[in-house]
Amino acid sequence: MARRSTGENGSKGPGDGKRHVTADVSDLEANNETVRKCIVSGDLKPKQMLIRFVVDPQGEVVPDLEERLPGRGLWLSAEPGVIQTACDKNRFARAAKCSVKVPADLPQRLEGLLVRRCLNLIGMARRAGEVVAGYEKVRARLKSGKAGALLAASDGASDGRDKIRALAPHAPLLDIFSSDELGQALGREQVVHAVIFPGGLAERLIREAGKVAGFRPHEIESHL
Repeated sequence: MARRSTGENGSKGPGDGKRHVTADVSDLEANNETVRKCIVSGDLKPKQMLIRFVVDPQGEVVPDLEERLPGRGLWLSAEPGVIQTACDKNRFARAAKCSVKVPADLPQRLEGLLVRRCLNLIGMARRAGEVVAGYEKVRARLKSGKAGALLAASDGASDGRDKIRALAPHAPLLDIFSSDELGQALGREQVVHAVIFPGGLAERLIREAGKVAGFRPHEIESHL
């Protein structure tokens, strides 16, 4: 993971009055992590911690979550404050070296896209048979097998979540989606508890949910 520390030769971080030293690229490369520079902070970070934007043919800044759209990539840390700073201080135009149009609701659009991406992954896990939902089914699963990721509705009761957590204390807990959102992803009216089985889908979900976490005042607990 990229390291940030204060130092005399670093660049000033957005709005915090501190100075940050650019990440140690050699350490990141040693871990085989592809890095990009945030156009606001100047920090080098692994791509999985950043969001790519491009300027579309109409000159509008758009998120490129799949990282496949043509054009020069404009990378930002997955933090609402950083995204807002880029919008307010014309950082997109400066990085793109051209005039651009930035939607006024870009941070809100981005949050919606990130949430949809996560819910799609949960839906993929359902279709692949790699998830169970409901308190008793989750409880039974955790007693008999491992969990790739625990899902607890942000509007669910804390006591039920704590009981599930006690059965899998080392599994990542994602507490950023509402019961309605989990229900939508899993083909039900509402879901409060679910568990994703270990594997690639769970790993992708944990990675993508980390980007959502900054936009929502709930928890992502990881004990990996």
